[in-house]
Amino acid sequence: MFKKIVNDVLKDIDSVFARDPAARSRLEVFLCYPGLHALLFHRLSHWLWKKGFKFIARFLSYISRFITGIEIHPGAKIGERFFIDHGMGVVIGETATIGNDVTIYHDVTLGGTSLDKGIRHPQLGNNVIIGAGAQLLGPIHVGDNARIGSNAVVVKDVESNSTVVGIPARPVSDNPPEKHQENHQEATVGKSQDKPFNAYGAAQDQDADPLLIMLEQLQKDVEQLKGRVSELESENDALAGSAKKWEAK
Repeated sequence: MFKKIVNDVLKDIDSVFARDPAARSRLEVFLCYPGLHALLFHRLSHWLWKKGFKFIARFLSYISRFITGIEIHPGAKIGERFFIDHGMGVVIGETATIGNDVTIYHDVTLGGTSLDKGIRHPQLGNNVIIGAGAQLLGPIHVGDNARIGSNAVVVKDVESNSTVVGIPARPVSDNPPEKHQENHQEATVGKSQDKPFNAYGAAQDQDADPLLIMLEQLQKDVEQLKGRVSELESENDALAGSAKKWEAK
């Protein structure tokens, strides 16, 4: 049991190196990363929650919130190698489910929109990245390898291998995002990845936003119409000048 706990903690620590170039040693990550501290607190409080010690679990999560600035309800289910970067202001609700190899940044909320019992918080798949300030609300499903852009407000399901941005969030790219899952059996410090990590859930193709494309096309159409109006005005002025000459004769 103790060996398994140590191995799980080492996996959480090593996963940081694959996603944060500022990490320099296991000791630094263990002592200086509040996201890891919040995760370790949650592992214990979640175990207590499942065993029926709900008051103690809640009190432990409160202590974790006070120390780290990250609020994770002990009832939330979190998979392996979860990474909270920076972390301040993160809120994860009671019925939220988070898959393996998920990365979220500061000020992210996995919140509920209903007072009903049952599932009322987001359900995240594997390899999801959620950018800073994003708000995921309600019992929505976020598919594997999805990317949520910074400050997005997500109130509908997000398909696997998609990137969404904006308020309300909308898909911006049909290209599959690049996975950031490391080799879990051979995780090493500073290990390079086959594909670059897509931090903050940014869209790979910044020109793929359909709303931006539409606005740019409208702007081009307006410029063309302005040009055509100028041509017609010039032609009208020329015709008016010719008419005055004929009247003068």
